[in-house]
Amino acid sequence: MTGKLKWGAIGALSSALLLLVFLWTLDRLYPVAAELRVSTVVLAEDGTPLRAFPGDNHQWRYPVTLQQVSPAYLELLLAYEDRWFYHHPGINPLALVRAFWQNLQAGRVVSGGSTLTMQVARLLYPHDRSYGGKLQQVLRALQLEWYYSKAEILNRYLNIAPFGGTLSGVQAASYYYFDKPALQLTDAEAALLAVLPQRPSAYRPDRHPQAAKLARDKVLQRMLSLGEWPQVRVEDARREPLVTFAQGMPNVAPLLARRLYQDCPDCTTINTLIDFDLQVQLETMVRQYSESLSDQHSVAVMAMRNDDGAVRAYVGSADFWSRTRAGQVDIIQAVRSPGSTLKPFLYGFALDEGLIHSHSLLIDAPRHKSRYRPGNFNGYFNGPVTATDALQRSLNVPAVQLIEHFGADRFVTRLQNGGMKTFGPGSINPNTSVILGGIGVQLESLVGLYSALARAGQSIQPRLIPQQAMRERYLLSPGAAWILQDMLAQHPYRRIGNKTGQRWDLAWKTGTSYGYREAWAIGTSAEWTIGVWVGRPDGSASPGRYGRVTAAPLLFRIHAALPSTKPLPQPATVSRQPVCWPLGTRAEREENAGDNCLKRHQAWLLSDTAPYTLPETTDLNLQPALSRIWLDSSSGQRGDPTCLSSAKLSTKQIALWPAAVQPWIPVHWRNHNRLPTLAEACRTSTVAVSAPLKITSWPDQAQLRLPGAHRDEALDIALEAEGGSGYRDWYLNGGYIGRSRNSLPYQLTEVGTYQISVVDQQGSMDMVEIRVLP
Repeated sequence: MTGKLKWGAIGALSSALLLLVFLWTLDRLYPVAAELRVSTVVLAEDGTPLRAFPGDNHQWRYPVTLQQVSPAYLELLLAYEDRWFYHHPGINPLALVRAFWQNLQAGRVVSGGSTLTMQVARLLYPHDRSYGGKLQQVLRALQLEWYYSKAEILNRYLNIAPFGGTLSGVQAASYYYFDKPALQLTDAEAALLAVLPQRPSAYRPDRHPQAAKLARDKVLQRMLSLGEWPQVRVEDARREPLVTFAQGMPNVAPLLARRLYQDCPDCTTINTLIDFDLQVQLETMVRQYSESLSDQHSVAVMAMRNDDGAVRAYVGSADFWSRTRAGQVDIIQAVRSPGSTLKPFLYGFALDEGLIHSHSLLIDAPRHKSRYRPGNFNGYFNGPVTATDALQRSLNVPAVQLIEHFGADRFVTRLQNGGMKTFGPGSINPNTSVILGGIGVQLESLVGLYSALARAGQSIQPRLIPQQAMRERYLLSPGAAWILQDMLAQHPYRRIGNKTGQRWDLAWKTGTSYGYREAWAIGTSAEWTIGVWVGRPDGSASPGRYGRVTAAPLLFRIHAALPSTKPLPQPATVSRQPVCWPLGTRAEREENAGDNCLKRHQAWLLSDTAPYTLPETTDLNLQPALSRIWLDSSSGQRGDPTCLSSAKLSTKQIALWPAAVQPWIPVHWRNHNRLPTLAEACRTSTVAVSAPLKITSWPDQAQLRLPGAHRDEALDIALEAEGGSGYRDWYLNGGYIGRSRNSLPYQLTEVGTYQISVVDQQGSMDMVEIRVLP
């Protein structure tokens, strides 16, 4: 008897050993399947999906963990699908026997008796509905239980269970059907998702709502009959209407999502700093605004929080799905001409350099002996303008005057050191045109640069994801940044701003690139920096579309939608003091005494610096701003000791205007009227001057008519002037039209107002406006 038991034990042990060897061999021949690749999901800051990129087999499978799923859903799933999940080894023998008996009675497969582990095995290793397939499923379930914990197996189910169509996993289903994360599912919604994998096509709530509701209620009733939930909870859930959104996969901030996915295609989740609600609001705003444009125009917007550089909204195009608008071109990263958007930084550098203050006199007039002769956008010159007015009105000639004194190379280098990326020939070999858009930039880089105005002169690189480090660069001194912010913070409707007297909290600047290719508007407040671009993605022209009328209105709408901010604190290095024109220095200085202070301004000074008015160009200074003259004490006439040797002479300092601006100032302020009469004895000496240059063709504000019966013929005119010296250069509406010694013939063919200017060889100037009528 003892021998039989011994041989029986040996036989059982051998069988078990053979079984183990068999299973070990199967495990090696058929290893555990790798994790199915889930979708890459790009998330807003609050965890809301912005966009997803499909995983294996083009399935929408959002990664999710047990902690990210509603506890009610887990309760419903386990109670309905596998009550003994945490107690069996992967298979439930009683359930398998029961299923076998039911199938035998029905003559077909009506029940599988599958545990959740077996369902995971079937999803990972598909098989046919046969007894051989069932055996394979059982073995795979045992294999899974050997390798993974119960929590890991359940987590796999949550990520790969089918929910209809290309939806896999409870998180993707929850967002698709209910527009919410699985953690926020109600009891009724959780019950539906618990049963949906049983028949994913038949129970889809967007296609078969009645069948879906019956299946849902069946699950809820099961919770009641098992005593898992009280009746009141079950009844409350059953009364909940079946509501599904089923609006497809999310597609918010699609270009940002694509950009981040391309940077990390193997990531399962990519967290951004996007404010989901603000992003949706601005996308809607951009879409509506683009309807006022042609169907070939696009719009790009970036809104960045200044304190940490977090990009809270990223709208790379007007309509991602529009082919005519080239909606899949990300304008935020595109290299474009900045137009006039770089001008504020030139003024800021000049403030730091001590070249100007906020109300320095700059020259907006035809440029004498200069190769680069830009005009203004409106085609007119304005004569003497304050630095603030020149910047607010984006005048080109004063900006060119300023960059010639500062240096184009230094300007671009300072921008680059401040964190700006620049592109194109203008970046490699900068010249004067860089200040008018002769360089390539990106909207994203511009936004980072403008943030320095609200960040005490420190620019910050826009941050798209939380892991991105804060990269700050010195651009301006805190005082220069604050003065620039004040100079640019003008109410968009000046008359309203002047009447209300309220300070506008948005510093803003527009720009239009050459040929109307780009329209820009960039704005900065204490908390936000906003960038707006409008144009054609292919770079073609958009006549009549320029920054102030095309991009600025959208900027103001966005600004109004953002939380209001407090004013920036004024740095101790900034003070408000009176200055005098034409010298530009503080009114209290001795050189401004008497009639030398012809016009006062209240200016912002940086470190109490009020420099003299800049010369028109760096290589042309026809006369000093402060002229020292000799006077005959008895007659008061002007001369010098060489021609008035016998007279008693005294000296006097006279502040003189730049010669180029004199046509735009009152006649009695002009230099030839401010200087005392030259003594007769000195009129043949070297101090003698010629008669003032004056246009004699017509008086100022003259009106002319086009000739011909139908007023459609050209009007022949002769441009003539007297006085001055040497040759004369003529300008029409800011554009150079020719040179003459005496008279220049010209033709006018269109009605309108014309500004005609003349400059002689010594830099003297005159200007008249005429109006041509039909």
